[in-house]
Amino acid sequence: MIGNDWDDVLKIIWNSEGFKKFYKIITDEYDKKIIYPPKEYLFNALKLTSFKDTKVVIVGQDPYHGEHQAHGLSFSVQKGVKLPPSLQNIYKELENDLRIKPHSDGDLTKWAKQGVLLLNAVLTVEKDKAASHRNLGWEPFTDYIIKVLNKKNEPVVFILWGNFAKEKAKLITNSKHYIIMSPHPSPFSAYTGFFGSKPFSKTNEFLVKNNLKPIDWAL
Repeated sequence: MIGNDWDDVLKIIWNSEGFKKFYKIITDEYDKKIIYPPKEYLFNALKLTSFKDTKVVIVGQDPYHGEHQAHGLSFSVQKGVKLPPSLQNIYKELENDLRIKPHSDGDLTKWAKQGVLLLNAVLTVEKDKAASHRNLGWEPFTDYIIKVLNKKNEPVVFILWGNFAKEKAKLITNSKHYIIMSPHPSPFSAYTGFFGSKPFSKTNEFLVKNNLKPIDWAL
């Protein structure tokens, strides 16, 4: 389904009756309603960032629910789309942290290709209905992804923004890994600790300390 080593890593999931039934529900949703991201982008995060190459994970909640926004990467939007407020604040913190000027578009594919897994906990959403697919069945799937990454011998940075993402910390038990937690970049919470948290420099310091190539966060 993915085209890289995730196919083997997730084989037990792909072959399970539970996932097959759940995936039929999702494909039926695509047939009946307008669902984001477009079906071809559904597993984009896994396609762009292989299991072997994953060294940073940024956990999001669910996709943007506006037209032309979501393309399968947490916090990212397609080229030419107006930047959502949370992403604007991510860019502000990036500039504050590493003096990287905000980019004109919100496509974070460059991060994904460097080993930053931009993983939403819920991979689909109905048009204009935020969180409409929460508790539909994606969470066990994405929790499993975090669990298998937790078993990696190579150090991984897990960036958890907001209370929803922070809940995933309990799945990360391997002391080799590094968890960065802060409030969500949403305008409702960014000023309560997201701004000034310096997740980008902290990530690169950890990667360099562990003899891994740092991320070029500039877009």
